[in-house]
Amino acid sequence: MDTTSLFPILGTAAFGLLVMVTLGIAYLTLSGWRDRQRREQDRRASR
Repeated sequence: MDTTSLFPILGTAAFGLLVMVTLGIAYLTLSGWRDRQRREQDRRASR
């Protein structure tokens, strides 16, 4: 197998992993933000 034919496959795989990791970080950040907002609302409501 020629090594030059592996580069597009590896590039696509690396890009796919980068997108997956980025989306995972965005999801965790958003869910943490929503949890914080909910806790603050609960704290304000219990006063």
